[in-house]
Amino acid sequence: VDLDAARQELEEFIPHVKNISDGSIKKMAGRDLMRFKEFKKQGIAVKFGRFTQKENKQIQKNVEEFLSLTGIDSAEKLLFTSRYPEDRDTIHRLKTEYHFCEKISEGIPRPWRLIYYRARKMFDPNNYKGRYTKEEKEKLKKYQALHGNNWKKISELMSRSNLSVAMKFSEIKSAINYGPWTKEETQKLMNAVKEVMRRKLKTENPGSLSSLEQSSTDLWIDREKLYQQLPWTEIETKVGSRYWRQCKQKWNSILTSKLTKGQQLYRGTNGLQAKINLIKRLYETKAEDASEVNWDELSNAIGDVPRPYVQAKFHRLKVSCVPLWKRKTFSEILDYLYEKKLPELEEKL
Repeated sequence: VDLDAARQELEEFIPHVKNISDGSIKKMAGRDLMRFKEFKKQGIAVKFGRFTQKENKQIQKNVEEFLSLTGIDSAEKLLFTSRYPEDRDTIHRLKTEYHFCEKISEGIPRPWRLIYYRARKMFDPNNYKGRYTKEEKEKLKKYQALHGNNWKKISELMSRSNLSVAMKFSEIKSAINYGPWTKEETQKLMNAVKEVMRRKLKTENPGSLSSLEQSSTDLWIDREKLYQQLPWTEIETKVGSRYWRQCKQKWNSILTSKLTKGQQLYRGTNGLQAKINLIKRLYETKAEDASEVNWDELSNAIGDVPRPYVQAKFHRLKVSCVPLWKRKTFSEILDYLYEKKLPELEEKL
């Protein structure tokens, strides 16, 4: 594979391709490039973000068809082959023979790796096991003391997914404080985020920070970068007194406050107008699923606010206004808000 040529071709479909390792570029050139070109001919763009219901059904169909084609007797054996050492060689041979990569990603305009991870999440029987019992928490502490942060090993011992055990341990070891944030805690959080952002910028563009390294100047960052996923468990460690999810929520509220210059957007008539705008704009998207909504663009509907703020406001609207919302599809929720709630809000305004 000519790495430079592959990287250049992939750049048309994947904007952040310059941050992807050479090894991953080689795999993508083999598994994804032809698929991406085919989707382009059909006028379909490559997608990222949350998987839609339609895509989940397609993954389910692809996995079931591959099982019936090969005679492998369960999705767990297919996707978690290391759990079945006695069948491993046979499964690997069948996967190669019947073109597992192509079959699993059929009809889904996303990088193969993301489809594979999604399939593993959907078909892992160790997922969705509910709350941890007291005994499980004790076991988790014991296994972490023995094996460190080898979450793969610990997940096998506990029959829980890797992510689940890692996040639960993070929660257990944190000295959680549920009270209001102190000035010191807030400052620690902001320093931790700044440190992480600085490191990210350095990796993406070495030399971009050289002028800042020797000074105490505030770090200026593109607004888009503030929305990117941050390593919250690392930030939690730096803050020291809060659980990672609390840090994430606090950072979102700081962002909102800074980007809106402290305006109270959801109070009084401003609040009513913002809800009206949000419902109208969401309805106009004709989205079938939340992952099809461009939340960044939508943030203009209620003011200059970050995406998580808009998503939180939509969640509150849905929960407080739509009866039996859990049983409704995304588009049914939007229809209800538009047809039933919107006229009420407009009259009130």
